[in-house]
Amino acid sequence: MRLSGKKKNNDFLDVKIEKLVEWHEPNGEGCIVSDRITKDGLKVGYMYRESPDDGVPDSGWRFMAGDEDEAYMNDADNHHIFSINTVCNYDRDIIPYIHSEIGSVYIRTGSNTFEADDGSKPIFIEKQDG
Repeated sequence: MRLSGKKKNNDFLDVKIEKLVEWHEPNGEGCIVSDRITKDGLKVGYMYRESPDDGVPDSGWRFMAGDEDEAYMNDADNHHIFSINTVCNYDRDIIPYIHSEIGSVYIRTGSNTFEADDGSKPIFIEKQDG
């Protein structure tokens, strides 16, 4: 993965996009991603999959760094819609989990590890490589 550290195209980090995953689920591959990942350069720390929104290409996945507070999340300008493959290029550690069923919730517990979130552990916050 290549991150230039410069912010371009609406301040999103410049990431080389490669085809990393196949997504053939019927509702599409859109997902909501926090700007803490796509603009500030943090890895995914918290991710969950809810029922997709009807009428739009939505996978149901929501990706956050894990340090966003309620005020940050309530501001729609702080998250954007990306394809699953694009988010995987920001953080390849999520790839083994993206085909998890609706209702799945994971937190980063170490540099390259995720666990199902049961509320008992803190989220490990880490910067992306680059």
